[in-house]
Amino acid sequence: MPELPEVEALADFLRDQLTGQTVAAVLPVAVSVLKTYEPPPDALRGRTVTGVRRHGKFLDVDTGGLHLVTHLARAGWLQWRDRLPDGPPRPGRGPLALRVALETGAGFDLTEAGTQKRLAVYLVDHPGQVPGIARLGPDPLADDFGEEQLAALLTGERRRLKGALRDQSLIAGIGNAYSDEILHAARMSPYKPAGSLTAEELHTLYEALRGTLTEAVERSRGVAAGRLKAAKRSGMRVHGRAGEPCPVCGDTVREVSFSDSALQYCPTCQTGGRPLADRRLSRLLK
Repeated sequence: MPELPEVEALADFLRDQLTGQTVAAVLPVAVSVLKTYEPPPDALRGRTVTGVRRHGKFLDVDTGGLHLVTHLARAGWLQWRDRLPDGPPRPGRGPLALRVALETGAGFDLTEAGTQKRLAVYLVDHPGQVPGIARLGPDPLADDFGEEQLAALLTGERRRLKGALRDQSLIAGIGNAYSDEILHAARMSPYKPAGSLTAEELHTLYEALRGTLTEAVERSRGVAAGRLKAAKRSGMRVHGRAGEPCPVCGDTVREVSFSDSALQYCPTCQTGGRPLADRRLSRLLK
Protein backbone atom coordinates (compact mmCIF):
# COMPACT_ATOMS: atom_id res chain seq x y z
CA MET A 1 0.00 0.00 0.00
CA PRO A 2 1.35 3.47 -0.84
CA GLU A 3 1.94 5.37 2.39
CA LEU A 4 2.86 8.95 3.27
CA PRO A 5 6.27 9.07 1.50
CA GLU A 6 5.03 7.54 -1.76
CA VAL A 7 1.86 9.65 -1.87
CA GLU A 8 3.95 12.75 -1.14
CA ALA A 9 6.22 11.83 -4.04
CA LEU A 10 3.22 11.25 -6.31
CA ALA A 11 1.85 14.66 -5.30
CA ASP A 12 5.19 16.29 -6.14
CA PHE A 13 5.32 14.51 -9.49
CA LEU A 14 1.74 15.38 -10.43
CA ARG A 15 2.17 18.97 -9.28
CA ASP A 16 4.90 19.39 -11.89
CA GLN A 17 2.94 17.58 -14.60
CA LEU A 18 -0.58 18.90 -14.01
CA THR A 19 -0.44 22.45 -12.67
CA GLY A 20 -1.74 24.85 -15.30
CA GLN A 21 -3.02 22.04 -17.53
CA THR A 22 -6.64 21.72 -18.66
CA VAL A 23 -8.63 18.55 -18.04
CA ALA A 24 -10.13 17.09 -21.20
CA ALA A 25 -11.95 14.13 -19.66
CA VAL A 26 -12.31 11.97 -16.57
CA LEU A 27 -13.24 8.45 -17.64
CA PRO A 28 -14.29 5.92 -14.98
CA VAL A 29 -13.76 2.35 -16.15
CA ALA A 30 -14.48 0.30 -13.03
CA VAL A 31 -17.99 0.72 -11.66
CA SER A 32 -16.83 0.61 -8.05
CA VAL A 33 -14.11 3.26 -8.23
CA LEU A 34 -16.28 6.39 -7.90
CA LYS A 35 -17.57 6.97 -4.38
CA THR A 36 -19.42 10.23 -5.18
CA TYR A 37 -22.00 10.98 -7.86
CA GLU A 38 -22.55 14.72 -7.55
CA PRO A 39 -20.88 16.55 -9.11
CA PRO A 40 -20.37 14.09 -11.98
CA PRO A 41 -16.92 13.42 -13.51
CA ASP A 42 -17.85 15.55 -16.53
CA ALA A 43 -17.79 18.57 -14.21
CA LEU A 44 -13.98 18.51 -14.43
CA ARG A 45 -13.94 18.87 -18.21
CA GLY A 46 -12.38 22.20 -19.22
CA ARG A 47 -11.15 23.03 -15.71
CA THR A 48 -7.53 23.97 -15.04
CA VAL A 49 -5.47 22.19 -12.42
CA THR A 50 -4.33 24.70 -9.80
CA GLY A 51 -2.51 22.41 -7.40
CA VAL A 52 -1.88 18.92 -6.06
CA ARG A 53 -1.43 18.01 -2.40
CA ARG A 54 -1.49 15.11 0.02
CA HIS A 55 -3.80 14.46 2.98
CA GLY A 56 -2.48 11.43 4.87
CA LYS A 57 -2.54 8.71 2.19
CA PHE A 58 -5.05 10.62 0.03
CA LEU A 59 -4.00 12.37 -3.19
CA ASP A 60 -5.85 15.62 -3.98
CA VAL A 61 -5.91 17.20 -7.45
CA ASP A 62 -7.41 20.70 -7.14
CA THR A 63 -9.03 22.33 -10.17
CA GLY A 64 -9.81 25.69 -8.62
CA GLY A 65 -12.27 24.55 -5.98
CA LEU A 66 -13.33 21.19 -7.39
CA HIS A 67 -11.17 18.37 -6.05
CA LEU A 68 -10.44 14.95 -7.51
CA VAL A 69 -9.37 12.94 -4.45
CA THR A 70 -7.90 9.44 -4.66
CA HIS A 71 -7.08 6.78 -2.10
CA LEU A 72 -4.96 4.07 -3.73
CA ALA A 73 -5.71 1.49 -1.01
CA ARG A 74 -3.62 -1.68 -0.92
CA ALA A 75 -3.29 -2.57 -4.60
CA GLY A 76 -3.95 0.71 -6.41
CA TRP A 77 -1.40 2.73 -8.34
CA LEU A 78 -1.04 5.74 -10.64
CA GLN A 79 0.52 5.41 -14.08
CA TRP A 80 1.51 8.57 -15.90
CA ARG A 81 1.41 8.59 -19.71
CA ASP A 82 2.97 11.30 -21.87
CA ARG A 83 0.56 10.18 -24.57
CA LEU A 84 -2.66 8.39 -23.73
CA PRO A 85 -4.04 5.76 -26.13
CA ASP A 86 -6.55 7.01 -28.68
CA GLY A 87 -10.20 6.40 -27.95
CA PRO A 88 -11.97 5.80 -24.64
CA PRO A 89 -10.83 2.89 -22.46
CA ARG A 90 -12.97 -0.23 -22.57
CA PRO A 91 -14.40 -1.75 -19.40
CA GLY A 92 -13.18 -5.25 -18.78
CA ARG A 93 -11.28 -7.47 -16.41
CA GLY A 94 -8.04 -5.51 -16.60
CA PRO A 95 -6.59 -3.37 -13.80
CA LEU A 96 -7.61 0.01 -15.27
CA ALA A 97 -10.10 1.77 -12.98
CA LEU A 98 -10.12 5.42 -14.11
CA ARG A 99 -8.38 7.63 -16.67
CA VAL A 100 -7.74 11.37 -16.48
CA ALA A 101 -6.96 12.94 -19.86
CA LEU A 102 -5.51 16.40 -20.45
CA GLU A 103 -6.01 18.57 -23.51
CA THR A 104 -2.31 18.06 -24.35
CA GLY A 105 -2.94 14.33 -24.91
CA ALA A 106 -1.09 13.34 -21.73
CA GLY A 107 -2.73 12.09 -18.57
CA PHE A 108 -2.75 9.32 -16.01
CA ASP A 109 -4.44 6.01 -15.31
CA LEU A 110 -5.51 4.75 -11.92
CA THR A 111 -5.10 0.97 -11.78
CA GLU A 112 -5.82 -1.71 -9.20
CA ALA A 113 -4.53 -5.26 -9.15
CA GLY A 114 -6.28 -8.23 -7.59
CA THR A 115 -9.90 -9.01 -6.88
CA GLN A 116 -10.46 -6.85 -3.79
CA LYS A 117 -11.46 -3.51 -5.29
CA ARG A 118 -10.76 -0.86 -2.67
CA LEU A 119 -9.33 1.97 -4.77
CA ALA A 120 -11.54 5.00 -4.15
CA VAL A 121 -12.05 8.24 -6.10
CA TYR A 122 -14.10 11.20 -4.89
CA LEU A 123 -15.13 14.42 -6.64
CA VAL A 124 -15.87 17.05 -4.00
CA ASP A 125 -15.99 20.79 -3.43
CA HIS A 126 -13.74 20.48 -0.38
CA PRO A 127 -11.36 17.66 0.67
CA GLY A 128 -12.98 17.57 4.10
CA GLN A 129 -16.11 16.14 2.47
CA VAL A 130 -14.24 12.86 1.99
CA PRO A 131 -15.01 10.81 5.13
CA GLY A 132 -11.50 9.36 5.34
CA ILE A 133 -9.92 12.83 5.22
CA ALA A 134 -12.37 14.23 7.76
CA ARG A 135 -11.25 11.53 10.22
CA LEU A 136 -7.51 12.05 9.76
CA GLY A 137 -5.28 12.76 12.71
CA PRO A 138 -2.36 15.22 12.51
CA ASP A 139 0.27 14.90 9.81
CA PRO A 140 3.52 13.63 11.37
CA LEU A 141 5.68 15.73 9.04
CA ALA A 142 3.82 18.98 9.69
CA ASP A 143 6.00 21.74 11.12
CA ASP A 144 3.84 21.95 14.24
CA PHE A 145 3.92 18.19 14.99
CA GLY A 146 6.23 17.97 17.99
CA GLU A 147 6.99 15.62 20.83
CA GLU A 148 4.32 17.24 22.97
CA GLN A 149 1.65 16.44 20.41
CA LEU A 150 2.83 12.84 20.08
CA ALA A 151 2.81 12.51 23.87
CA ALA A 152 -0.75 13.82 24.03
CA LEU A 153 -1.90 11.41 21.32
CA LEU A 154 -0.44 8.39 23.13
CA THR A 155 -1.53 9.34 26.64
CA GLY A 156 -3.99 6.71 27.86
CA GLU A 157 -3.60 4.70 24.64
CA ARG A 158 -4.21 1.01 25.40
CA ARG A 159 -3.24 -0.45 22.06
CA ARG A 160 0.16 -1.76 21.07
CA LEU A 161 2.51 0.63 19.33
CA LYS A 162 2.13 -1.11 15.98
CA GLY A 163 -1.64 -0.69 15.95
CA ALA A 164 -1.58 2.86 17.27
CA LEU A 165 0.88 4.07 14.63
CA ARG A 166 -1.29 2.61 11.86
CA ASP A 167 -4.49 4.31 13.07
CA GLN A 168 -5.18 7.10 10.57
CA SER A 169 -7.41 8.95 13.03
CA LEU A 170 -4.50 9.12 15.47
CA ILE A 171 -1.61 9.95 13.09
CA ALA A 172 -2.14 10.37 9.34
CA GLY A 173 -0.20 8.57 6.64
CA ILE A 174 1.63 5.72 8.40
CA GLY A 175 0.74 2.18 7.35
CA ASN A 176 2.01 -1.34 7.78
CA ALA A 177 5.41 -0.85 6.16
CA TYR A 178 6.57 2.37 7.79
CA SER A 179 5.25 1.42 11.22
CA ASP A 180 7.63 -1.57 11.03
CA GLU A 181 10.48 0.70 9.95
CA ILE A 182 9.80 3.33 12.62
CA LEU A 183 9.70 0.78 15.42
CA HIS A 184 12.91 -0.85 14.19
CA ALA A 185 14.64 2.54 14.15
CA ALA A 186 13.32 3.24 17.65
CA ARG A 187 14.41 -0.26 18.82
CA MET A 188 10.95 -0.88 20.25
CA SER A 189 8.72 -3.94 20.20
CA PRO A 190 5.61 -3.62 18.02
CA TYR A 191 3.75 -5.19 20.98
CA LYS A 192 4.83 -2.51 23.47
CA PRO A 193 1.79 -0.72 24.97
CA ALA A 194 1.62 2.71 23.36
CA GLY A 195 0.53 4.46 26.54
CA SER A 196 3.41 3.13 28.63
CA LEU A 197 6.30 5.11 27.15
CA THR A 198 8.67 7.03 29.41
CA ALA A 199 9.76 10.54 28.44
CA GLU A 200 13.01 9.13 27.06
CA GLU A 201 11.21 6.47 25.05
CA LEU A 202 8.78 9.04 23.71
CA HIS A 203 11.70 11.18 22.52
CA THR A 204 13.26 8.13 20.84
CA LEU A 205 10.00 7.22 19.11
CA TYR A 206 9.45 10.79 17.92
CA GLU A 207 12.96 11.02 16.45
CA ALA A 208 12.54 7.63 14.75
CA LEU A 209 9.13 8.60 13.34
CA ARG A 210 10.25 11.93 11.92
CA GLY A 211 13.60 10.60 10.73
CA THR A 212 12.22 7.49 9.01
CA LEU A 213 9.48 9.36 7.17
CA THR A 214 11.69 12.30 6.22
CA GLU A 215 14.37 9.99 4.81
CA ALA A 216 11.76 8.06 2.85
CA VAL A 217 10.27 11.25 1.39
CA GLU A 218 13.71 12.48 0.35
CA ARG A 219 14.54 9.07 -1.14
CA SER A 220 11.32 9.15 -3.17
CA ARG A 221 11.55 12.77 -4.27
CA GLY A 222 12.16 13.10 -7.99
CA VAL A 223 11.56 9.40 -8.64
CA ALA A 224 9.16 8.78 -11.53
CA ALA A 225 5.80 7.32 -10.55
CA GLY A 226 6.59 4.01 -12.22
CA ARG A 227 9.72 3.49 -10.08
CA LEU A 228 8.35 4.51 -6.67
CA LYS A 229 7.40 0.99 -5.61
CA ALA A 230 10.92 -0.27 -6.21
CA ALA A 231 12.38 2.74 -4.40
CA LYS A 232 10.17 2.00 -1.40
CA ARG A 233 11.22 -1.64 -1.23
CA SER A 234 14.92 -0.80 -1.56
CA GLY A 235 14.78 1.49 1.46
CA MET A 236 13.21 -1.02 3.85
CA ARG A 237 15.37 -2.46 6.62
CA VAL A 238 12.95 -5.00 8.10
CA HIS A 239 9.57 -4.68 6.39
CA GLY A 240 9.16 -7.37 3.74
CA ARG A 241 12.55 -8.85 4.68
CA ALA A 242 11.64 -11.80 6.91
CA GLY A 243 14.43 -14.37 6.91
CA GLU A 244 17.09 -11.85 5.91
CA PRO A 245 19.80 -10.49 8.24
CA CYS A 246 19.05 -7.27 10.10
CA PRO A 247 21.26 -4.53 8.60
CA VAL A 248 21.98 -3.19 12.10
CA CYS A 249 22.89 -6.29 14.14
CA GLY A 250 22.84 -9.25 11.76
CA ASP A 251 20.10 -11.19 13.55
CA THR A 252 17.42 -12.80 11.37
CA VAL A 253 14.40 -10.61 10.70
CA ARG A 254 11.26 -12.36 12.00
CA GLU A 255 7.61 -12.12 11.00
CA VAL A 256 4.26 -12.29 12.76
CA SER A 257 1.32 -13.08 10.47
CA PHE A 258 -2.26 -11.92 10.85
CA SER A 259 -5.36 -12.65 8.78
CA ASP A 260 -4.81 -9.80 6.33
CA SER A 261 -1.29 -8.52 7.01
CA ALA A 262 2.05 -9.28 8.65
CA LEU A 263 4.66 -7.38 10.64
CA GLN A 264 8.41 -7.80 10.53
CA TYR A 265 10.91 -7.00 13.29
CA CYS A 266 14.39 -7.78 14.57
CA PRO A 267 14.42 -9.70 17.88
CA THR A 268 17.86 -8.42 18.93
CA CYS A 269 17.14 -4.77 18.14
CA GLN A 270 13.53 -4.67 19.34
CA THR A 271 12.49 -7.43 21.72
CA GLY A 272 15.54 -8.30 23.80
CA GLY A 273 16.27 -11.31 21.60
CA ARG A 274 12.88 -12.93 22.23
CA PRO A 275 10.73 -13.94 19.24
CA LEU A 276 7.17 -12.61 19.38
CA ALA A 277 4.31 -15.07 19.56
CA ASP A 278 2.78 -15.87 16.20
CA ARG A 279 -0.53 -17.55 17.04
CA ARG A 280 -1.47 -18.04 13.40
CA LEU A 281 1.74 -19.96 12.71
CA SER A 282 1.29 -21.97 15.90
CA ARG A 283 -2.16 -23.08 14.75
CA LEU A 284 -0.80 -24.15 11.39
CA LEU A 285 1.92 -26.26 13.01
CA LYS A 286 -0.50 -28.16 15.27
